[in-house]
Amino acid sequence: MERLWTPWRREFVEGSDKRAGECFLCAIPGEHDDRRNLLLLRAERVFVVLNRYPYNSGHLMVAPYAHTGDLANLEAPTADELMHVTQQSLDVLQQGYQPDGFNIGMNLGRVAGAGLPDHLHVHVVPRWGGDTNFMPVVADTKVLPESLDQTYDRLEPFFKRS
Repeated sequence: MERLWTPWRREFVEGSDKRAGECFLCAIPGEHDDRRNLLLLRAERVFVVLNRYPYNSGHLMVAPYAHTGDLANLEAPTADELMHVTQQSLDVLQQGYQPDGFNIGMNLGRVAGAGLPDHLHVHVVPRWGGDTNFMPVVADTKVLPESLDQTYDRLEPFFKRS
């Protein structure tokens, strides 16, 4: 294979997907177009959204509505719901994909890898045995077997039922 085209990543590479000076995690729930924004669940204090640049199919993020990068001082009810909805997301992903495992994590601060250091969020990434192949190692490219719209359609019914 000489080339692998990934045109959906152009916005990410160029930075053109960023809203002018606006936090995308603050903007998404306010737009009320859940499908277009890939927002899967609205809870009282947090929401679930698919990652537009996923590491694997089903990669989602659980984020508070409150704009904060400070986990240590997150209000207890919000922290509790953040964990509860993360657990709920594991159940939904298990039903929708039957992965062999998960990576769950937060990058707090830019030096820790946070692309959005001022709005904390939990990454939930389903994993399968053998899902890492030569592409990420040799070509620094991840190959995903479905589009984000297909992922949304696959997971949304499970979030509605949960």
